[in-house]
Amino acid sequence: MTMTKLRASLQTADSDSPTTPRVAYFCMEYGLHPEFHLYAGGLGILAGDYLKAAHDLNLPVVGIGLLWRQGYTRQVLNEQGVPYDTYPIYDYEFLKDTGVKVKVDIRGRVVTCKVWLVDKYGNAPLYLLDTNLPENSDRWITGQLYGWFGEERVAQEMVLGIGGVRALRALNIPVDVYHFNEGHAALAALELIKEKMNDNGSGFEQALDATRNEIVFTTHTPVKEGNESHPLNLLEYMGAFNGLSREQMIALGGDPFNMTVAGLRLSRLANGVSALHGQTARQMWKDVAGAAPIIAITNGVHAGTWQDARMRKAYETGTDLWQPHLEAKKELLSAVQARTGAQLNQDSLLIGFARRAVPYKRSDLIFSDPQVIEPYLRDGRIQLIFSGKAHPLDDQGKAIVARLVSFSKTYPNSVVFLENYDMEIGRLLTRGTDIWLNNPKRPLEASGTSGMKAAMNGILNVSVLDGWWPEGCIHDVNGWEFGHGYEGPQADEIDLAGLYQVMLGQVVPTFYQNRQKWTRMMRAAIDMSVEQFSANRMMHEYFERMYAAGRQAQERQA
Repeated sequence: MTMTKLRASLQTADSDSPTTPRVAYFCMEYGLHPEFHLYAGGLGILAGDYLKAAHDLNLPVVGIGLLWRQGYTRQVLNEQGVPYDTYPIYDYEFLKDTGVKVKVDIRGRVVTCKVWLVDKYGNAPLYLLDTNLPENSDRWITGQLYGWFGEERVAQEMVLGIGGVRALRALNIPVDVYHFNEGHAALAALELIKEKMNDNGSGFEQALDATRNEIVFTTHTPVKEGNESHPLNLLEYMGAFNGLSREQMIALGGDPFNMTVAGLRLSRLANGVSALHGQTARQMWKDVAGAAPIIAITNGVHAGTWQDARMRKAYETGTDLWQPHLEAKKELLSAVQARTGAQLNQDSLLIGFARRAVPYKRSDLIFSDPQVIEPYLRDGRIQLIFSGKAHPLDDQGKAIVARLVSFSKTYPNSVVFLENYDMEIGRLLTRGTDIWLNNPKRPLEASGTSGMKAAMNGILNVSVLDGWWPEGCIHDVNGWEFGHGYEGPQADEIDLAGLYQVMLGQVVPTFYQNRQKWTRMMRAAIDMSVEQFSANRMMHEYFERMYAAGRQAQERQA
């Protein structure tokens, strides 16, 4: 759908009475540019793409977030190949001072939050709250993204949620829909409830019902244990109850207080981020009384950020795709050599794998049977570039990174690990590799937007049928699948056998022996991804299926 059609679809027949809802999008992280260290991974990159698409489409959206002075982490390798974390302090001269400050009571102390505006990156307005002020004793609340300790994390979520709503009021920004991107923003709903109880004299239930009609919620984490929760005593001590009683807090989020459960109970509609993830989320949370219905809106990526301009031109003009691909591949290999000293062969098959270092993503699956894969690595027919970060407190994740580094030492001419994974490395890899490999345990990959970026650049996905790939894959036409969607105790064995069968029996022969088919598949991958998995399409679905419905309900009630 074109931008003009999208705008038209969100207007009423009466041009004097637009029904396009005004949206405030709350997220803990935003990935807008490599120089702006406000993101940890996929959640933030998605939020950045969301704001860019909103700007492109001229939609009434503002983002609410925090100004992370230390970012997430700069994760580099020591001499033994083990990752360690550093936390530089960043100063950004391009921030615009809104002149607004709001206050949040945290641990019985008043914390002042300065509000900055960011609109530098072709994004809808992004307002960032900053506690790094001389008047605050707790000035480093907005220091490190996803802080180390429970108190710090709750304080950050209070600033995002409670402070974020107060910032919108101080900025005089009207809002019809509050979109919580993950449970980190759930405390914003408590502020909205409090407003209604104070301003209208509403009781809790009445204020809750009115608030719920204003909120939509996106859940991402398909592992129940990975959804954040806090002890009620900690929330009470921090001041996060924000005027509500313990019983009311339990009714919203349980005991301990689960942020996802609260998000589901505080919203009128929720969504998973792919069709399969929608099914998984509905099954996960089916026993939560009072939860919002969960639909599926598949993520999309911002083509202007992620699609190489040379590839886009070749695709749109119907000219040869291999030449712009080869140029991007050379740029990637040059960057790899500059960063690591490794010299990979531009004529050999190059596989990319870049993801958060967690066990279910099975980063090292392809190495599982050395007798099968080692000959291809020794003679250079298969080359692999890995990248990814582990959470600073996740020793298991750091062990995964160290294991990948060890493979790069075992196969120095065909395996590379790029440290400190960020947007710049992601852009290089999703433009310059030949294959994008993805092998999580199904159904634990909620979406997997990196594969969409790769496909927009003619890179062929080889993936299990998880996340977005079941919606896009036409096997042996625009990429390949393996494992046939198996879920069960033998997943490692079945997926490994399928990976080897497809990679060695189909991918490798096609790459080396049938360039015509390969480039035909590249064009089919772009055909599949450029609209279906774009952020523009995603925005259309959000406005049509989640936001506009709430605006119409409000008008009916009025």
